[in-house]
Amino acid sequence: MGSEAHGALHILFFPLMAPGHMLPMVDMAKLFAARGLKPTIFTTPGNVRLIQPSIDNANGSGHQNPIQLFTVPFPSIDGIPDGCENLSSVTQELHVKFFVGLGNLREPFKDSLARLRPDCIVSDMFLPWTADEAAERGMPRLVFHGSNFFTQCAYRSIEHHKVLESLAPGEDTFVIPGLPHRVELRRSTMPDIQTFAPELMDIILQTREAELKSLGTVMNTFYELEPDYADHFCNVMGRRAWNIGPLSLCNKDVADKWRRGNEASITSEFCLNWLDSQEPSSVVYVCFGSLSDFTTAQLREIAAGLEASGRPFVWVVRNHSEEWIPEGLEERVGGKGLIIRGWAPQILILSHVAVGGFLTHCGWNSILEGVSAGLPFVTWPLFADQFYNERLIVDVLKIGVAVGSNEYANKPEERKIIEAAKIEATINELMGDGKDADERREKARALGELAQRAVEKGGSSYRDLDNLISELVEKRSAV
Repeated sequence: MGSEAHGALHILFFPLMAPGHMLPMVDMAKLFAARGLKPTIFTTPGNVRLIQPSIDNANGSGHQNPIQLFTVPFPSIDGIPDGCENLSSVTQELHVKFFVGLGNLREPFKDSLARLRPDCIVSDMFLPWTADEAAERGMPRLVFHGSNFFTQCAYRSIEHHKVLESLAPGEDTFVIPGLPHRVELRRSTMPDIQTFAPELMDIILQTREAELKSLGTVMNTFYELEPDYADHFCNVMGRRAWNIGPLSLCNKDVADKWRRGNEASITSEFCLNWLDSQEPSSVVYVCFGSLSDFTTAQLREIAAGLEASGRPFVWVVRNHSEEWIPEGLEERVGGKGLIIRGWAPQILILSHVAVGGFLTHCGWNSILEGVSAGLPFVTWPLFADQFYNERLIVDVLKIGVAVGSNEYANKPEERKIIEAAKIEATINELMGDGKDADERREKARALGELAQRAVEKGGSSYRDLDNLISELVEKRSAV
C-alpha cells in the first residue's frame, strides 16, 4: 500500500515506558511511515533519549511523513523518585506503583487526542484506559501485547480451564489443555497470583476488558513461526490480530542497528572489529534484557561457566559494581571474551556472522531478534511470560536447550543458583557437534530465512500490514 491509496492516515502510538515495549513500537512507527502514513509517538521527556536517535535515523531516509514525537510531563507518582520515567529505572518493588501511576497520564493523553486528532491509536496492553478514550472519540484502538500467539493461547488456556486450581498438593508438572501441541509446564514457573497486589490485579482485569473493546491486536511475530497458534488465537479464541513482525527487521544498516535504544558503552567499530576477529558461528551471545538482574554469586557462576566452556562470548551485564568479576577473568579469556557493561546494540551483534548461539532470558523481543538472525538458544527464563516463551523455543520449535531455570522469581535473591558446570554443559550442548545440535542449527537457519521473507513485499507480515492499513482507511472513510 502506498500513500496514494490512503493519504496521510494519522496513527498515534503510545508505548509503555520500558525499553522492551518502546523499541518495537518505534520500529512499528517506522513501518507505517514507510507506507506513507503519518506516525506520532506519545511519551514523556525522560524517555526521548531512548528513542530519538532511532527516529532521527528513520526520518533521514526521506519518508513522506516523518515520525513525530509528542511529549507531556511525566506525572508525579507517590513512591517513584523524580526523574524515573522508565520501568527500567525503578526497582522491582516499585513496578506496581509505576503501572498504577501511569493512569495519571490519562488527562494529558485525552487532551493530546483533541489536539492531534489521530485516525487510530496503537497503545500498549498495560494502558487499558486508552481504549475508553479512543471509543469516546469514535476512533479504533489497536492493542500491542509485545508477546506472541503461543504465549497468549497458553496462558489463557490455563486460566480458562483453571489448571492451577485443579492441581493436587505437591503436583508440579501439568499439560496445557487445548493447544495444538503437547506442552508441559511446571507450577513453579507460574506466578503466584495470590501474592499479587490488588492494584495489579485491577490492571490485569482492565487490560482484558479493554482488549474486548479494541479493534484487535498487532503482534510482533510472523505467521510461519507459529502458524498453529496464530490460527488458534483467531479461530478458536475468536480474537482479531495482525502479525506484522519481526519488527526489528526494519533496521537494515549498521547505523539503524547501532542507534536503536540507549547509547552503547562501546563503539560500533570496536564491537564489529572484535566480532570480525572470531570464527564464523563460534561466538555465544549472552544477554538477559533490560529488566533482569542477578546476585553477585550467580554472576560469578555465569562467568565461570562461560570461561570453562572455552567458547568465545559476548556478555552484556547491567550496571553492576566490579566486585562480581572473578579475579583475572578478562585477562584469562583475552580476545575470546567481550564483556559489555550497560546497553548493547543487540540486533547488530546477533546479525554478525561470528555469532552462533544466544543465551537469553527469553524475553520476546530477544527471542524474535535471535530467530530473525537464524540462531539457536540456551534458554534461561526468570519471570513474566519468559517460561512460556521457553516452551515455544524448546518444545515446539525445537531450536533451544534449557539451562534448568524452573522457578518464577522477580527478585534475584529468591532464585536458586544455577552452577557453572550446568551453564558450561548447556552452552557446549548448544554450540557443539552432533545430530541434535546440527538439527537445531538447521531449523534455526530456516526460521531466520522465513522471518526475512515475511517482511518483504508479498510476505505474510507485509500482507497483514497492508490488510490492516486498508481496514483503517475504510474506517476513516466511513466516519
